[in-house]
Amino acid sequence: MQKNGQPEREHSLSIEKRKILTATGIADVEGFDETKILAMLDGTAFTIGGKNLKIVSFSAETGNLKVEGEIDSVTYSNALSRKAGIFARIFK
Repeated sequence: MQKNGQPEREHSLSIEKRKILTATGIADVEGFDETKILAMLDGTAFTIGGKNLKIVSFSAETGNLKVEGEIDSVTYSNALSRKAGIFARIFK
């Protein structure tokens, strides 16, 4: 259960041959380029690293995300607020 009383979305992750990533339960995509995609789960940051990454499809309504490219890593971490994230990048 989230802090605001809303139930957390179910989350799953599937990677096929390190070329296609399919994830469910994604609340938002915060940013992306060819080497990194930053997505948000409910209260958790979800980072996909690799080469030639592209978002094939994303629906905030269903929470489904599909990524193609050379997938090197998937990292989960505690989510920072957007303001904290901006300041962390500036003062890094």
